[in-house]
Amino acid sequence: MQLRYNFRLYPTAGQRLALAKAFGCARVVFNDGLRLRQQAHEQGLPYLSDGDLFKRMITQAKKTPERAWLGEVSAVVLQQALADLNTAFRNFFASVSGKRKGPKMAPPRFRSRKDTRQTVRFTRNARFAITTGGKLRLPKIGEVTLRWSRDLPSEPSSVTVTKDASGRYFASFVVETGDEPLPEATSQIGVDLGLTHFAVLSDGRKIDNPRFLRRAERRLKKVQKALSRKAKGSANRRKAVVKVAKAHAGVADARRDHHHKLSTAIIRDDQTVYVEDLAVNGLARTRLAKSVHDVGWSAFVDMLEYKAARSGRTFAKVGRFLPSSQTCSVCFVVDGPKPLSVREWTCGACQTTHDQDVNASRIVLAAGRAERRNACGGTVRPAA
Repeated sequence: MQLRYNFRLYPTAGQRLALAKAFGCARVVFNDGLRLRQQAHEQGLPYLSDGDLFKRMITQAKKTPERAWLGEVSAVVLQQALADLNTAFRNFFASVSGKRKGPKMAPPRFRSRKDTRQTVRFTRNARFAITTGGKLRLPKIGEVTLRWSRDLPSEPSSVTVTKDASGRYFASFVVETGDEPLPEATSQIGVDLGLTHFAVLSDGRKIDNPRFLRRAERRLKKVQKALSRKAKGSANRRKAVVKVAKAHAGVADARRDHHHKLSTAIIRDDQTVYVEDLAVNGLARTRLAKSVHDVGWSAFVDMLEYKAARSGRTFAKVGRFLPSSQTCSVCFVVDGPKPLSVREWTCGACQTTHDQDVNASRIVLAAGRAERRNACGGTVRPAA
């Protein structure tokens, strides 16, 4: 399994200038390649192959006076920019032809120097290295200070240097890792995700919704109001933009930290995890959009999935059309729809009083067990 390990970089002023050149050269090569293919398509010419694009955009372009400054950065950075362009075109063609599942992919767009996120990638061909002093040596940039929070499990195959909107630099290493199975547990858990509580587990535990964005609204309002008062194009406005980006980055970091800790605890304690497959895209178009984006269900479910695969746990999603809030978890009789204001209800068949969220998580667990038995060859219908 390939995983990314992300670390904070602290480049010096000269190294920040060198990285800015690398970001700019990679962006120019990407845009030139995209423009060339668009022009060929408009003129009815054959599609430019990847090899021809590499030759014209890098080898030949360096010999021209207009693009001679491309030689100031590592050639691998330029090659990886064109590789990203080729991948974007392949994904677009696969989506148009129906070979790629999921939502339709748009064609690649031009990159802007005003994009909030700038990246360059170095592969092993670039001969990047980690020094004995713990610094990251990058070609034509130098040894950059790195803040290590953990050790890499193996030799990295590539490193991506990223600058975000708040001006922070990160190094993302791609490493090949093996599975690290945890001791086998006996418990199985169903997880019901919501807005009042972030997660309700089938054993009765309720995880509060931290509401990171809501809690930071006062701070965000202050910095955004200060931004709106700055003159466009001024140095003070650029500083205010960075302050707004840092405030949003703090919210995103806190949310990601919460998701990682909770998902790790669930995977560590439970052998099997079942989660309802929510239609997040649809919910994000309702009046609850702000709360849905704040809670971050999709990122949390993705963490559960890859951590379960690595730890030898079982993870499965239950269909989104399951009437988990209408079905009794004792007698499994569908009691009918109920408004969101009803948090407790009594089953009309067995007279059992249920907590709405706990009952839903138990239905998710029961449905996940039933689907797993069917997938393993069990009988679809119970014995008479």
